[in-house]
Amino acid sequence: MRCVIARFPFELTKSGVLDSMKGVAPEEITGESVIIGRRAYPVKQVGQVVTRQDRRDFTAREVVLAMTKLGFTCRDLPRAPAPLRAPDPLRHASALLGAPTEA
Repeated sequence: MRCVIARFPFELTKSGVLDSMKGVAPEEITGESVIIGRRAYPVKQVGQVVTRQDRRDFTAREVVLAMTKLGFTCRDLPRAPAPLRAPDPLRHASALLGAPTEA
């Protein structure tokens, strides 16, 4: 399938992407990701491996669109869990001093 990434046309196939990513260790995911095989890869890493271009030359959106068209599952950045509610100041001070707290 013809995809345009960083203003350059590429003929990408699902099997070609699978072959390109074979043996590539996934980096830490800090943004959008693509599921290739049983592994999740950052979209910028996939774009760099598949196109052999510098990551600064293309956007994550371009790679996500191309991978989605090829049938790969793309995910957004996982949401952080809601922060836990802080204890009231009196209990917090008591805990810092080592005093027993009342339940």
